Order: sequence, then C-alpha cells, then structure tokens
Amino acid sequence: MGEEEIGKITHFFAKISVGIIKLSDTLNVGDKIKIKGATSDFEQSIDSMQINHQEVQQGKSGDEVGIKTMQPVREGDTVFKVTE
Repeated sequence: MGEEEIGKITHFFAKISVGIIKLSDTLNVGDKIKIKGATSDFEQSIDSMQINHQEVQQGKSGDEVGIKTMQPVREGDTVFKVTE
C-alpha cells in the first residue's frame, strides 16, 4: 500500500467537522486518504467533497476542497492519497 502527498489542510471548521484541503494533485470522491500531522494520523474515505459550497466529484491541483473529517484536523496537516 502506498501513500502519495496530495495536499495540506488550510482550515478546519470544528462545529461541522469540515477540513479544507489545498490540493497539489487530483482527488476524487471514493478515494481513500490519510491525514497526518502533529496530533492527527488517521485514514478515511472521501464520501463527498465541495468547492465553494458546490458538490463536486473531483478536485484538481490548485483547488481548495472541503471534506467532512472523522476526527479534528489542524492547519498544516498533510493529506495523502492511499493507494492499494
């Protein structure tokens, strides 16, 4: 199983548990990601993703996408795509 860095967390909305990822690569709904940082280290699947409050199926390099996170994340955490 491999991991490929695809972005960084730029913001976290604690009340709604949504992390904003500034992407450096493509991310699709259904992909499995790993979020790793000083206090974060977990994997989850992308069930839905938004850009500017619009549901999207894919984000690409340069986009800032919002995803619901299973655990709190912090600004600066690194996001990896997990590959089988």
